[in-house]
Amino acid sequence: MTESQQNTWGNATGVPEPPWRQTGKAAGRTPLTRDAIVDAALHVLDEVGMDGLSMRRVAQELGTGAASLYWHVRNKEQLLQLIFERVTQQTELPEPDPSRWQEQLRELAHRMRAIMHSHRDVARISLGRIPTGPVLALYSEWLFTLLKPLGIPDQVIAYLGDFFGLYVGAYAFEESLGTEAFTGGDMSPEQFFGMLRDYLLSLPADRFPYVRSAVDALFSGGPDERYAFGVELILRGLSTYAAKPAVTDAADEAGPRDTG
Repeated sequence: MTESQQNTWGNATGVPEPPWRQTGKAAGRTPLTRDAIVDAALHVLDEVGMDGLSMRRVAQELGTGAASLYWHVRNKEQLLQLIFERVTQQTELPEPDPSRWQEQLRELAHRMRAIMHSHRDVARISLGRIPTGPVLALYSEWLFTLLKPLGIPDQVIAYLGDFFGLYVGAYAFEESLGTEAFTGGDMSPEQFFGMLRDYLLSLPADRFPYVRSAVDALFSGGPDERYAFGVELILRGLSTYAAKPAVTDAADEAGPRDTG
């Protein structure tokens, strides 16, 4: 790793924006930066949510007109993309250590989940979106640096970034919906799950023997335990692609020892 890579993981400073994000800038206008617009949009998002977010509302937050924003952000969809990438970039990426790859990916997954809950509706915004700017390059470079020494194929690493993001975003979005999504809002989660458990136990034993016998397992564990299970499942599957251990014992490289 070059010296210039040290302490730069997750830092987009100096990484150029893709050309389709470059917009014109009117001469003589009051300076207004894209970063300031995203900052204001995050504030609005926390106040009114994704449905209430608009270019006009963000412009009001900045004390300007909506037309001024379009010199820096093409439309609301691009603004949502920039919000998603700004929040995603808040996840700290440690120096890649292949000897601790599972631990580092596990830690990253839990940080990403926390980040998804750091602002209102960010998990919802993440659905159907992928990083398309510097964040994509930074995360991808980090994953390849972490996993290539294990012999994991490039294509597997490439797909992992997409799959990992989908899992985190979808899980966090489900959490953000709260209990009303399945209770209808007219009963507590305990009441609802108690009724569901009783329903499963009432099913004919000859047709649903496994469901009835595993009913306690079906309802065990909270959000943290279930999220951690999904992460562990991903890590176990990924380990099957590793062609070699993360750290090679120097004694093994030197050949068999003389034990005679």
